[in-house]
Amino acid sequence: MSAPDPSHTSYPPPTYLGEHGEVTATVRRADAEPELSYRAGGTVSYLATTESTNGQFGLYRWDFGTNVSGPDPHFHRTISETFFILSGTVRVYDGRDWLDARAGDFMFVPAGGIHGFRNESQARASMLLLFAPGAPREEYFETLKRLGEGLTMTSDERESFYAAHDNIWL
Repeated sequence: MSAPDPSHTSYPPPTYLGEHGEVTATVRRADAEPELSYRAGGTVSYLATTESTNGQFGLYRWDFGTNVSGPDPHFHRTISETFFILSGTVRVYDGRDWLDARAGDFMFVPAGGIHGFRNESQARASMLLLFAPGAPREEYFETLKRLGEGLTMTSDERESFYAAHDNIWL
């Protein structure tokens, strides 16, 4: 078999140019404490942040409590968002309908795609959220927590906050 023609590959340009590789992997154990705990009973674990992936992606584990929670339909102009359900039932909005997603279900939303998600089951549920390219979602999640704990914003402040974090509500 002949060597593949490099002009026909779809890989991006190399970002690592060394000869021998490096010991740079990171590990997060399943029993690590989540970074955020919400009053509604849910938690968020920062598995891979934009900072730790050099802007390539952000990956978060979202564990829902038993209270109804989650965002209404919205879209992002700069990032895609991917959902992978780990356990329980999460209602996801695909731009057309609210669907019950269960363990193993997957939804990809490209930039501009209308979506939402929530737990309405009154039971715990868990999912992975992947944003690509990476965006500083940690500040967004942390401010949402403070809003749930009583932080107040004027309507202009709230509008600026959502605009700064690329959340366009419908």
